[in-house]
Amino acid sequence: MPERLAVSPNRMELLKLKRRLAVARRGHHLLKEKLDELMKPFLAMVRDIAETRLLLETDLMEAHSLFTLARSGMSPAELEQALDHPRARTSVVVRKKHVVSVLAPELEVRVVGGIDCYGLASTPALLDESLDRFKVVLPRLVDLAQNERTIQMLAEEIEKTRRRVNALEYILIPQIEETVRYITMKLDEFERSNLTRLMKIKDIAG
Repeated sequence: MPERLAVSPNRMELLKLKRRLAVARRGHHLLKEKLDELMKPFLAMVRDIAETRLLLETDLMEAHSLFTLARSGMSPAELEQALDHPRARTSVVVRKKHVVSVLAPELEVRVVGGIDCYGLASTPALLDESLDRFKVVLPRLVDLAQNERTIQMLAEEIEKTRRRVNALEYILIPQIEETVRYITMKLDEFERSNLTRLMKIKDIAG
């Protein structure tokens, strides 16, 4: 049996508790709806990210393998000279977007300039191919990071909302309902006691 709230058993408290119970039930309903809405994008993104991560890891391994092969055909000095003066400049623009009730990050990669910062005649074709692969992979990496952070934020909001739902459903609402029943019972006993006393007074007076 849930614990009763520490209130006086009178009609004023009963009225307050009934209003509070109505608010708690409404809040519980709204929070459950919010929880359902949070779960929809969360589950969809979890499925998508698992597949995206697998594909991205494969592409990264291929790009790295190509770079390793290209590096094996060059001396360390030649490789350093080829990559020492990059012309490409990369930046990430950070914005915010609403996902249900969560203010999640929205990242955009901007690349200015090309990666061909070296003489093509003095470097193997594998180096060009590997750098092209890395260039394609970069925005996908940033996109994955954005989505993983969004999932983390959704998970935190889901857990917080679930705790509130459970607190209302299993603690506060049962406590208020039990207190309402207790006060109602006490008031009914009081009414019966008053009625019995009045009947006795009437009998004595009659």
